[in-house]
Amino acid sequence: MFKRIQVILYGAVLGVALAVAVTLLRPAWSVWPDRDLGRNTEYFRTVLDLVRTNYVDGKEADADRLTRAALDGMVKSLDPHSEFMRADAYRELRQEMDGRFGGIGIQVEQREGKVIVVAPIADTPGERAGIRRADEIVKIDGQSTEKLGMDKLIDRLRGKPGTKVTVTLFRPSTKASLDFTLVREIIQVESVRDVRMVESGIGYIQLTQFGDRTGEEFKQALKQLRSQGAKALILDLRNNPGGLLDAAVAVAEPFFKQGELIVYTQGRSAGSREEWRAGSAAGGMSMPVAVLVNSGTASAAEIVAGALKDTGRAVVVGETTFGKGSVQTLFRLNDGEALRLTTAHYFTPSGLIIHEKGIEPQVKVTVSPEDEANVRLQRLRRDLAEPKEFAARFGFEPVADRPLQVATDVLKGVDLFVARSREETAGVGGHP
Repeated sequence: MFKRIQVILYGAVLGVALAVAVTLLRPAWSVWPDRDLGRNTEYFRTVLDLVRTNYVDGKEADADRLTRAALDGMVKSLDPHSEFMRADAYRELRQEMDGRFGGIGIQVEQREGKVIVVAPIADTPGERAGIRRADEIVKIDGQSTEKLGMDKLIDRLRGKPGTKVTVTLFRPSTKASLDFTLVREIIQVESVRDVRMVESGIGYIQLTQFGDRTGEEFKQALKQLRSQGAKALILDLRNNPGGLLDAAVAVAEPFFKQGELIVYTQGRSAGSREEWRAGSAAGGMSMPVAVLVNSGTASAAEIVAGALKDTGRAVVVGETTFGKGSVQTLFRLNDGEALRLTTAHYFTPSGLIIHEKGIEPQVKVTVSPEDEANVRLQRLRRDLAEPKEFAARFGFEPVADRPLQVATDVLKGVDLFVARSREETAGVGGHP
């Protein structure tokens, strides 16, 4: 009996001791991830030191160069949109976000090791030369792009206005290899390229990108069309590569009521959700809307299309969009460098993810890259309205913009449906 009591007492003492030990060790356990980080950092330093002291070429083994090459490779391994940015690349990014830079006017992405043209920017050397969405850039000035990082690739495409650059493309639709020699220009991006009435009561706005001035430009264009009698709207986001999130929210706001959810982001942690709701500029506009999209519609343009479709405020017409729905956060580093890191994904109001999925149109209209390029050319040369004159100049008869026609028909159908519904309601109300 005494031995049993002794065992119980020893057990109680041991339990207390373990409890105290757990309490004392808990802070130490919480830093285990940091211990792993320290171990890996030490491992990197060991390899760096071995290369620096033993590699045959001392200049190539410079510690600063090796460190930045390692950072570049580490961040690239995450996804195509994260990037360690040298000072010159970061400076160019700031210039691009200001909406004014020297280059050829194309938006590019890296996918599965290939450099793909998302969309040419309207009225730039790239578009005028005939570069199309889905073209693959394989060489710049004769040098392969296979091992070029995105920062170096963009650096080679940009340059002093008036200088030339030769871009070699592979066009998947025709299996052709094409060389374009382009003269760089100052690219002044205009958000709103085309504002007009396409038919009685139906207005049209083309947005080419989302920049600092896009929200205000769009609201002015909308006001202009409504003063001309627009009761329905076609919003053309084809080949719009995106831009600023705030600009996307500003474009969507007129169609939402104040406080309504337009888009949200979700990062790694449960508490990282951020929401963007319609603010004081919300208009609650109820006019029928058709949104034109294609595979060159990306990023902020997909946010607008997704929000309007998801809440039943628009019919989306065209092709599945690009599927670039991730959030990149810029972290400023030393010496003018920066880290662009994917930190979250975009979601439509109902919770549909955009990234690598895109926005599916309710009305699918597929157009060949050739016809799409011809339609863009027709827009640029409206001075040649006569078909024979146009054909003599460019070698083809003007082609119909089928997605635009379909969008117009959709809005006519909505208008007819609304009119009939009102008649039926009035008829029901007239009976005793």
